[in-house]
Amino acid sequence: MQHFWVVGTDTDVGKTFVTTILMRTFQKFNKQVLPFKPVQTGVLTSDNDLYYYDTTMYERYSQQTLLTNDTMCYCYKAPASPHYAAQLENDHIKPEVIIERIQQHSQQYEVMICEGAGGLYVPLHRQPIYYLLDLVKASQLATVLVTKTGLGTINHTLLALQALNNNNITVFGIVFNGFENTQLEQENIDVIIAQTQLPFAVIPKLAKEQDLENLTLEQTTLWEALR
Repeated sequence: MQHFWVVGTDTDVGKTFVTTILMRTFQKFNKQVLPFKPVQTGVLTSDNDLYYYDTTMYERYSQQTLLTNDTMCYCYKAPASPHYAAQLENDHIKPEVIIERIQQHSQQYEVMICEGAGGLYVPLHRQPIYYLLDLVKASQLATVLVTKTGLGTINHTLLALQALNNNNITVFGIVFNGFENTQLEQENIDVIIAQTQLPFAVIPKLAKEQDLENLTLEQTTLWEALR
């Protein structure tokens, strides 16, 4: 069984997008896959219906039936850092609850992909301070790091990898998301891979979300590391 986290160098780097593509790639090989979002914030509205983008994305593109209650744990309306979104609803995120859910799901599914919230140092609560990075470490699962391809990504990616390495968290590889095929982006990718020697995948910037149905990671060194 293969269980791991998809974490990001920042918010909006495409963690949900990458989680969905990984889910579909494993499903192609008839694996029972659970995409699990322990903490999600920012409720959306469509035709007077409320929904959360991340778990709705999983369900929209899954090739298997997903149990909604299994895909989520803590959900908050405000589009804010988890600790603050919880505070606004007079709630408190309990990492031990999430760890228990991860342990349960790991026995039920062949593949569990836990998607992080924001970057590694996003707080889940403040008293005492507890970061997403602490949760990842406590889960004893490896990670896949999602990063951008443009200006600034070298610094952000290497700092995130340093944080993971300093906490003895295994990194399966890197996903470079949103590639527009520029010389600058290719140089950024080349520098990071030369420095880290990690397996990786490059995902192009898509014209529309639905185009992800045509994507696969099978021909990447990242997929070889995850199989």
